[in-house]
Amino acid sequence: MIEATDRVEVLRVEDLRVYFPVKSRGIFPRTVGQIKAVDGVSLSVGQGETLGLVGESGCGKSTTGRAILRLINPTGGHVVINGTEVAGMSRRQLRPVRKQAQMIFQDPYNALNPRHTVGSIIGAPYKIQQIDPPGGARTAVREIMERVGLNPEHVNRYPNEFSGGQRQRIGIARAIALRPKLIICDEPVSALDVSIQAQIINLLQDLQQDFNVSYLFIAHDLAVVRQIAHRVAVMYLGHIVETAPRSVLYSEPMHPYTNALLSAVPIPDPRKQSERERILLGGDLPSPINPPSGCVFHTRCFIAQDRCRTEVPQMRTMAPGHEVACHFPITEPLKGGVIHGPDPGLTAPVPGEPGYWSETVTDLGGVGTSRLDSANSTDEGV
Repeated sequence: MIEATDRVEVLRVEDLRVYFPVKSRGIFPRTVGQIKAVDGVSLSVGQGETLGLVGESGCGKSTTGRAILRLINPTGGHVVINGTEVAGMSRRQLRPVRKQAQMIFQDPYNALNPRHTVGSIIGAPYKIQQIDPPGGARTAVREIMERVGLNPEHVNRYPNEFSGGQRQRIGIARAIALRPKLIICDEPVSALDVSIQAQIINLLQDLQQDFNVSYLFIAHDLAVVRQIAHRVAVMYLGHIVETAPRSVLYSEPMHPYTNALLSAVPIPDPRKQSERERILLGGDLPSPINPPSGCVFHTRCFIAQDRCRTEVPQMRTMAPGHEVACHFPITEPLKGGVIHGPDPGLTAPVPGEPGYWSETVTDLGGVGTSRLDSANSTDEGV
């Protein structure tokens, strides 16, 4: 459970689960298992706050964001947006809620309908929500374009006439059109050049200051998250393993996985780089079809013990705002050198055994939904 605080919560998620069925081959396919993409995630975001959600590719970050906005239907759990429980709502009931919560997608090239003009894309939320802004929708669209750094005179142009950074600004403009309380940012800068990334981050920070909007910022780049997030949650194989204020997590990480992630971030100082620890994890991310027993990280952890293989660690508070799900949290700085995880050969799935990704997996129940499909669902249902 998330402890109550004095701050105003815009988003509260408790025990969110998203499972996708795995079906067998044949004329009469049957469900033979489940992909546990998100398994018991709990988090909260305060008003005007940015929560960074980080982890390896495939850990469930984007699925979490989509499930919060009901672009994917969750299997279980609670999602409260601005005081309203949305997990069990129908599509019709969700419409007024989506005035308060929007999404910025990762790929600016596929997130925009190529047949619609920029003005039509940015103005779509007004039309869908049947809102007539002061001065009319066209005037509002031009004002938003200018606010995000686009030329209002280009309102009748099409997405193919813009660069990647400009297309992402169009996506941001669409997201802020209704002045939402919450925006889910699904890796909004990962597809952009580094120089453009900084501009987009600065724009998001300016918009947050102007409109007091909250962000759930999903990313795998720890350097980017460090620039924008107030708090950071670390995700591994569908689970939140550590949550802390930004400064605390980057200086005093306690979960072994968080330590491994931070050790992979280069330091632009050869002397400090040589003195820091380097943690090399063994093997790949385990299969969410057959996750490890006990702590899901124990197959790659460099401090795992017998207890980790049998007992699931519970999230516990180590300091104000700092929570970690680990039986043996790291409370002392690791010494310099290279730390190796378990032998990957001991943990890799074997063809024919449970957890192997071939042969039986023919229907992922929506896992493979394209970015364009998701973008279109936003155009039609925001």
